[in-house]
Amino acid sequence: MKFIHIAALFGFAVVTLQAEVKMTSGVGTLNFTSGEGPGKGKHVVFLAGDEEYRSEEVMPVLAKLLAEKHGFETTVLFSAAEDGTINPEATKSLMGAEALDKADAVVMLLRFRDWNDEAMGKFKAAMNRGIPVVALRTSTHAFNTKKDGLWADWSWNHSSGGFGRKVLGETWISHWGVHKKEATKTVQEPGNEKSPLLKSVGELFGDTDVYEAAPPADATILLRGIVLKGMNPTDEPADYEKKTKGGVAQKVNEPAMPVAWTRDVKNEAGTTNKILTTTMGAATDLADEDLRRLIVNGVYWGLGLEVPEKAEVPVSAEFKPSNYGFKGFKPNMKAADFVK
Repeated sequence: MKFIHIAALFGFAVVTLQAEVKMTSGVGTLNFTSGEGPGKGKHVVFLAGDEEYRSEEVMPVLAKLLAEKHGFETTVLFSAAEDGTINPEATKSLMGAEALDKADAVVMLLRFRDWNDEAMGKFKAAMNRGIPVVALRTSTHAFNTKKDGLWADWSWNHSSGGFGRKVLGETWISHWGVHKKEATKTVQEPGNEKSPLLKSVGELFGDTDVYEAAPPADATILLRGIVLKGMNPTDEPADYEKKTKGGVAQKVNEPAMPVAWTRDVKNEAGTTNKILTTTMGAATDLADEDLRRLIVNGVYWGLGLEVPEKAEVPVSAEFKPSNYGFKGFKPNMKAADFVK
């Protein structure tokens, strides 16, 4: 049961959740004040901003989970209109960017953002503090900035590969599996099965396709994505041939593309960011318990906390993620409307 109290003086809604977790909703923001757990005293900021994969639906679910079951304080920042109406197509918007000033970690699902200098500056400052990052799906191409602007080298199409390639380990290349026709099943990378990030993480299934990805040599690959012949977890692996960006012909699953990897990246300020990147992560993918656990494990790992043997990752029965696709977001929603 939820108990809602309206603090009219400030215009915020405060909701008490189980485990003594309180939710505050602002203009395009959510904050979950932590209960008890290993994450108590740590603040995780979730960045939701993509037009396709419904980050606005899934980030509140993950934020609530981390607060309620693991004791973290969490904040979700959305793309929104000035009145707080959530609009993933508002690529220049990041509401409540000041939360990044106190972020201990970031979980992000962004696509082609072009934030203003203040928001980008706060994000850069957080990165320069050495915060860990868990990056999902289109975060490999998080930014699409002006070629002659202050943040040009952060853009996905910069000659360096931008933030995606330099920090996360890859930028946008292509759909390796056929989009909306070939789903993904994972296998663990031989030799890395005992990674703490894979504690109680089994075979993942997602109804999004595998991305082409070639992380750098310093990346530790955790999972590879098997391209399936259809959209069901029981479908057989695909067996056709295609060419990589570099022009090399190969069977689509020989080898399978990396879909989850880690890196330790030294930034320009001299600190080190621990990075977990997965090219899975649409809202529909997050229906998979093992993917949710990988993300939660990634937060623990990034912050130097002991990863649980089997992290709790339940979601409400009310969580029914929308299918991915452009023009598919729910209209006229405020931040609190996404809390299940």
